[in-house]
Amino acid sequence: MFHSTKRRVLGGAAAIAIGALVLTACASQREDGGDTGEASDVDPTFVFAASGDISGLDPAMANDGETFRVSRQIFEGLVGVEPGTADPAPGLAESWEQSEDGLSYTFQLKEGVTFHDGTDFNAEAVCFNFDRMNNFTGVAASESLSYYWGKLMRGYADTGTSIYGGCEATSDTEVVITLTQPFAGFIPALSLPSFAIQSPAALEEYAADEVGGTAEAPVLSEYAQGHPVGTGPFKFESWSPGESVELSAYEDYWGEQGAVQEIIFQVIGETTARRQALESGSIDGYDLVAPADLGALEEAGFNLVNRDPFNILYLGINQLAPGLDDPNVRKAIAHAIDKDQLVAQVLPEGTQVAQEFMPPAVIGWNEDVTTYEYDPETAQALLAEAGYDESNPLTIQFNYPVNVSRPYMPNPEQIYTNLASQLEAVGIVLEPVGEEWNPTYLDRIQGGADHGIHLLGWTGDYNDPDNFVGTFFASPGNEWGFTNEELTDALTEARGLATAEEQEAAYLAINEEIMEYLPGIPLAHPVPTLAFAERVTSYPASPVQDEVYNMIELSE
Repeated sequence: MFHSTKRRVLGGAAAIAIGALVLTACASQREDGGDTGEASDVDPTFVFAASGDISGLDPAMANDGETFRVSRQIFEGLVGVEPGTADPAPGLAESWEQSEDGLSYTFQLKEGVTFHDGTDFNAEAVCFNFDRMNNFTGVAASESLSYYWGKLMRGYADTGTSIYGGCEATSDTEVVITLTQPFAGFIPALSLPSFAIQSPAALEEYAADEVGGTAEAPVLSEYAQGHPVGTGPFKFESWSPGESVELSAYEDYWGEQGAVQEIIFQVIGETTARRQALESGSIDGYDLVAPADLGALEEAGFNLVNRDPFNILYLGINQLAPGLDDPNVRKAIAHAIDKDQLVAQVLPEGTQVAQEFMPPAVIGWNEDVTTYEYDPETAQALLAEAGYDESNPLTIQFNYPVNVSRPYMPNPEQIYTNLASQLEAVGIVLEPVGEEWNPTYLDRIQGGADHGIHLLGWTGDYNDPDNFVGTFFASPGNEWGFTNEELTDALTEARGLATAEEQEAAYLAINEEIMEYLPGIPLAHPVPTLAFAERVTSYPASPVQDEVYNMIELSE
């Protein structure tokens, strides 16, 4: 792990413009960069290396980070995110009011906004989009496509379970959306690209709802393959699947346009290859920098940007595996782990130790939650109480992914090695199973019961506790292998509370209940790092990756 007091960081909670930098190496001289003919000599093309391809161009039918990264440039929603935080802020809606019963939201919309096809953004367009999503059927309504509508609205019109009550355009600039049940997380959820407002004219012209294939292998509509139309600062130019996505600045954008006039998202799947592309000058930046690369990149003069951690890395425990349904065994595992050592030895600088299954910024984080301090002797005593000793050791499978880097898990092999040595030190016998991330590892952990303890995590989508503990424990699942009706009922009830104040009290109690039950071990909140060429002097780092590139600042 690299430690330095001189690390060159552009932004943490928010991007910081750092003026004229005098760095020593690797200014961005991209192979396809060019003279714009402008007096500033600033190359307006920004090339970003994506770790994977997008899944499509219709954000209502997307749920992955790489697709959302592109969607945030093209589309905007009613609600945005306060820069540098995970908190909701005005977007296409300048303000909103919630009714006392928590079932009705009145939004006041921006005026003078147009879609990239020249049509007007207005209240009718908002209702068209919400009604469209609620009426998804067949493949379009599968979790593999419209995951967030199905989960957050609890279904669709034809399932009879949707909590969406309707939308009314009371004027061109005022719209009222109703729910049939309170949902305190509704406003922050609207900041997700899945709820972005798209051009009704384009959705109809290019048959956006005509999705074929199966949920496992959907066939995208013409719209989702090449005709996305939003109100964002950049408009779509081209998509070469598996290779790149190109965007250009929308000349009639309602807001400010920055230095970036063209974006190229270049797909480079391997971490080392992304680093080499930056070093060669062929890209301007990339995400998910390996901790082992930080020192060399800084020494070479590249700019490093840390996102504030809004994630959780955890050791999951499958209670269907032999022995793991015993609370004393789960407590023994918790006491055997030195989280401070794990963070210091293998996780990025700035990583925070976790004490529960959500980061401190989220409503309901409980500073007084039950914790399990590192205590090998207590761990051994609990194992003995559960019937395990040297002659009859606890033997469990330890599953971990290989050849992958996630924001919450930048180096899974090293994390596994560190934890394995700690667990073996108290007499636990491990059967290591390392597998490729997608689909092998995820299918094993989420698709069946053949796993024991395992490494996994989550990066929050928006600031709401249901997006963390609700995602993990609101319903029984293969990952955890248990049914706890009391916990499930508490999470279901909390999700339907009408106000943040009510949620706060409920989730304080829920987090304590979770840690007493101990379905897994929350480990850390790792700091994700991006790396940029010298010419990138300011980048709008966001804990929820709500990063729009008209906010990037470039030097020559």
